[in-house]
Amino acid sequence: MDKRVLLITGCSSGIGHDAARTLRDRGWRIFATCRKEEDCDRLRAEGFEAPRLDYADEASIAQAVAEVAEATGGRIDALFNNGAFACPGLVEDLPRGALREIFEANVFGWHDLTRQVIPLMRARGQGRIVQCSSVLGLVAIGWRGAYVSTKFALEGLSDALRIEMRGTGISVSLIEPGPVTTKIRENARAPFERWIDWERAARSEEYRTKLRPRLYGDYSQDRFELPPAAVTARLIHALEAQHPKARYYVTTPTYLMGALRRVLPTRALDWVISKG
Repeated sequence: MDKRVLLITGCSSGIGHDAARTLRDRGWRIFATCRKEEDCDRLRAEGFEAPRLDYADEASIAQAVAEVAEATGGRIDALFNNGAFACPGLVEDLPRGALREIFEANVFGWHDLTRQVIPLMRARGQGRIVQCSSVLGLVAIGWRGAYVSTKFALEGLSDALRIEMRGTGISVSLIEPGPVTTKIRENARAPFERWIDWERAARSEEYRTKLRPRLYGDYSQDRFELPPAAVTARLIHALEAQHPKARYYVTTPTYLMGALRRVLPTRALDWVISKG
């Protein structure tokens, strides 16, 4: 029997890498993509088929889909959109270019890839699209406005797509992790340095005493933090269950925030979040 084909993005480390290894062990044929060619080379050394795919590069998305389609005879059974980055900073300090850059990678690229994969799924009458969102797609926190806005956009876009795919055999699921061990904090340093003029900001002292120590300090595990395998466990259900869920919560904070969002007035929820 031919192996089911799964295309995963953001596989250089963390959630994507764990998902690729685990699903390969479960018998899936994995196409594990990365933004950087050197990371693709490392995955190829691990035995993966690893096209380069950069969400901010339209040509690389089209090329990656073409490579997978050629290798599989046009078959993609599932897509796991996962790669994303953060640009920490107060909303008042985010230049237009910062938002443009993060939306290109975290929303527009995901949308572009998904649109190119759907016709291959439609031709087979079935498919699974899984989006790695975040607890920050459910509630907002300060200092993360750029990332939060992309996840809120992703949630809405995915909900609409799920409704539109009814009856096609193509399901759409969202995974919403809270704190998971990844390199997102480390990878956020370059966008922060490129876009946030924090020393001239009205709240520069808060950058100095609150954000920068967390961004550049020694790694310390967040409370309730789980390993990437916790996300992979939900991904397996979304890919293999007869009836995949629309949403999968991962980590205690996601369950807590999901519940509080439903029962608390907005001002009360703001107060709870502000207390950390």
